[in-house]
Amino acid sequence: MRVGLYPGTFDPITLGHIDIIRRASALVDKLVIGVAINRDKGPLFSLEERVAMIEEECTHLTAQTGTEIVAHPFENLLIDCARDVGAQIIVRGLRAVADFEYEFQMVGMNRALDDSIETVFLMAEARHQAIASKLVKEIARLNGDVSKFVTPRVNAALRERLG
Repeated sequence: MRVGLYPGTFDPITLGHIDIIRRASALVDKLVIGVAINRDKGPLFSLEERVAMIEEECTHLTAQTGTEIVAHPFENLLIDCARDVGAQIIVRGLRAVADFEYEFQMVGMNRALDDSIETVFLMAEARHQAIASKLVKEIARLNGDVSKFVTPRVNAALRERLG
């Protein structure tokens, strides 16, 4: 069984994330969405809320693709999380050239820690390339319309949280 790990904070999950999840599902039999517990980032949504959003948004993708998609919180090294879930590949989404430099360094470090786990990069579709959770939260905080960037359920959760 081919297992992939797609890590991130997903605070909140965006249409860009969902696009990468959908496309990564074609590459593996099981896709684990690694939900990072990163207290330093001060997430807007709790870990439990982020996991629930991912599960809600990915239910239809599992039905569409036949790929098992599960959310898995983690707080350890990414490479250790990959080992914990039995992943052979780590899936990373790229939006722009700026992402590549950081990701290139991460791949090098991860390969040094365990060269049996490959990293696969998927480019976000053009219409999703500008979407970043940080920007979505900022727009929502300032009462802007984020409906083009998130699903209706996530939009409602943002509105409820930010008033």
